[in-house]
Order: sequence, then structure tokens, then C-alpha cells
Amino acid sequence: MKKILFASAECDPFVKTGGLGAVVGSLPKQLNHKKYDVRVVLPGYHCIDKKWRDQMETVVTFPMYLGWRMQTVTVKTLSYEGIIYYFIENNFYFCGDSPYYDMWVDIEKFSYFSKAVLEMLSYLDFEPDIIHCHDWQSSLVPVFLKAFYCADPFYRNIKTVMTIHNLKFQGITEIDRLKDITGLPDDMFTYDKLEYNNSANLLKGGLVFADKITTVSKTYAEEIKQPEYGEGLDSVLQHRSDDLCGIVNGIDYDIYNPSTDEYIPCHYDDKTFDKGKKKNKASLQAKTGLPKKRTAFTLGIVSRLTEQKGFALFSYMMERLMKKPVQLYVLGDGEEEYRNMFLSYQEQYPDKVYVQLDYTDEMAKYIYAGCDAILMPSRFEPCGLCQLMSLRYGAVPIIRKTGGLKDTVSIYNPKSKTGTGFGFTDYNAEAFLDAILAALDVYKKNPEEWKNLTAKGMRKNYSWKASSRKYEKLYSDL
Repeated sequence: MKKILFASAECDPFVKTGGLGAVVGSLPKQLNHKKYDVRVVLPGYHCIDKKWRDQMETVVTFPMYLGWRMQTVTVKTLSYEGIIYYFIENNFYFCGDSPYYDMWVDIEKFSYFSKAVLEMLSYLDFEPDIIHCHDWQSSLVPVFLKAFYCADPFYRNIKTVMTIHNLKFQGITEIDRLKDITGLPDDMFTYDKLEYNNSANLLKGGLVFADKITTVSKTYAEEIKQPEYGEGLDSVLQHRSDDLCGIVNGIDYDIYNPSTDEYIPCHYDDKTFDKGKKKNKASLQAKTGLPKKRTAFTLGIVSRLTEQKGFALFSYMMERLMKKPVQLYVLGDGEEEYRNMFLSYQEQYPDKVYVQLDYTDEMAKYIYAGCDAILMPSRFEPCGLCQLMSLRYGAVPIIRKTGGLKDTVSIYNPKSKTGTGFGFTDYNAEAFLDAILAALDVYKKNPEEWKNLTAKGMRKNYSWKASSRKYEKLYSDL
């Protein structure tokens, strides 16, 4: 039985700010537990809900050097849904009310976490075959393993996998500062290792030293080898091309299930969705105070409100969109520019736009179940989970054809009557608006075809089952 340890800054249900937490919370449960002993380690943030913290038991406490600093490491554990979770606690690093603060603080915090992941293993007498690291926050694990532990027989056979959830976030700081924090030797800070434009780049270190690299869709795996999407690391990824693969994310079909979802007023499946979605649309309109219009084309956004997600395009086409028989429901928080933009649209179009900045699972489910379509005009998108959830709930995705969106949504072809959504290629407002209007045209003029389109999307299977088998093959090949 192979032993796999996931190392991540987030893991649902303990801490989740986005897709990283959702993936690390779901994937370990989907692996074949007859073949794999799967465990997860994450920081023991004080912001983790008390109901979880009360269940944790202390396993071991030990001292650890981080550079010249002597720090205490306390490892706590609990078992949940068949998985053993470890929580690395330290009052200095993880005492805030949020998992992240700013990059200056987080660089040291996650350097500590990465080294503690390795140090705890000998105390626990747990020797994983593979440590699966996620994003820059755990990317020093492969670096520390190479620099400090590879000669130790206990660590010698451990392999590492580095998964990129979003290449934009890399963990960059001054070289001298990272040397001081980590105690890593000078030869780790050359151009072919951690050095990056005269700075130190944590993610680059993980990409250089990991045995295998994955990212969260096949298209994104190809895109990030090009300068347009490579965020300055395209040459590294080209060099590691033989060790890089894309495995599309999945979603938990037990949690995202319109036939059993506790949050939505009316349950439905791929055969009863027509009546079910109409009732949920009425409930969504009532809940948000928008006019109860059965014929309104309801558009949803469930997303972080950031530049990456393509929301800058709205400022160029919103006035024209609002002249159409549509309603827009926006859920999510993010950059002030886009928060203010959507709030101004809500004020300008009070009968057509609803905005809720504080995310809740309940409101997300209401939008998926009550909306006819979901908008995802991302400038780039490593995978995306929202489109998978919208397909599951019968909300037709309208996407930009990039990254995981391109891999998971097939574009409607009016001649062959194929496809599960609508899309556009060029990143501009005209193309985005044209895609929305094409969807509206089918919705209004050909309701039976719209039903067929919705049903085909609901019948697609983007559960973790297929993707988890691909991860198992990757582990078996190491």
C-alpha cells in the first residue's frame, strides 16, 4: 500500500477560500483506500472553526530550527470521513483570523510550514512514499527535502508531486531574506533553482525539485508553457515538460446534487429539471427581491471578483446587456474595483441586478439552481469549478474558451445541436456579449432546444471518479 501525504494551505471543511481548499478536501477521499494510505497536513490556523479544533488531539510537540530561529512545532490530528488529518500549530505563525495576511508575513509562515511537514514525519514514524504539494505555500517541501534530508535513510525514498492550482501566485521575496528565513545554502539561489529576476521564488523551487508536476486541466498545462500564460515561469515548465501533466478537477457529487441539496427549495434531476428550475427561479427572485418574471433570462456569477475572472469586460457592455430581458445575480467578494462596479450596477439597475458580497454556500446553490446560465468570462482559468457546478445544476455555462473552461464545456453548435454551453475566444467585451446574446436567442426562440442543452450538461459527469484514477496512475508510476 502506497502512502500519500497531501501538504496544503487549505482543505475543506477546515479552511477554504477557493478552489485549492475544495480540491484538497475532495481528492483524498476519492482515491482507492485499498491501494493508498492517504493523509493530509495543513496549518493549524486559529481561524479554523472551534467545532473542529475541539476534536483535535495533540500527537507530538518538538523544537525545530528555521534558519537560525528555534521554533516549536505542535502536531495535532483528527480523523474525518476516513482520512487522517494533521494540523501543524504555532501561535506565532497561525494566530490570525485569516489563513493569509500579506506576502511579507506569509513567506516566513509557509516556509515554517513546509519544513515542519518534513520534520514531523520522523516523530510520527510515518514515511510517505509521496508528498503531494499544492501551490506555492507548500512548494519548499521538495526544496528542503533535497537540501537537508536526502542523505537521511528515513527520507531518501520520498518522492514529491507539485500541483499548480494558479500559476499567478508564486511566493516571491528577496534572496537574502529567504536565505535568512530558511537557512538554505547559497547554491540553492542560482538561476536554475530558486533565483528569479534577482529575487527568490518559492514556487519555482518546487517546480525545479519536484519529481512530477501537475496542474488542474490539460489546456492550462499547455498554456503555461507559453509566455502569455506562463507568468515568467514558462521556460521552467518547458524544461520540465516531460514531467508535467494536466488533470482536470472534479467536484463532490454528493455535496453538489440538485436532487438532494438541502439548500434549494425544489429538488430535481436531469429528467425533472424543467419544473424544478422554474420553481427555484421564482424562489431566487423572491429571496433577492428582484421582480418575479418567469420569462427573464437569469444570469449568475459565483466567483471571486478579480481581474483574472474577466469582470473588466462588463464595463464595456453592461448598458447594452441591461436593455435585454435579463436579470443578473452576483455572489462573491474580491478586489475593491469590481466590488464597487457591481454595487453601482445594482444601484443603477435595481430591478435587474442583485449583488451579495459575502459568500455563502446557500446563496451559491440558490443561484446555480435558479439561474438559466452562469457567466465565466475569465482572462485565464487553470480549471474552474463553477462551470462544473453549474452543469450539475442545469445552469448553462457561458465561458471564455481558456484553460479548464475549454476542457469541460463544449460549445453549442446550432447545426449539429451539440454542446453544453456557449463561449467566446477573443478576450473582449463584444465577443462576450455576443456569446450571451447567442444563448438568449436559443432560450427565447427555441425553448425545447434549450431544455436539450440543459439536460446534456446535467448528464455530463465531472465527479472526482475519473480524475482520481489519473492521479492514482501518476502515483503508481513514481
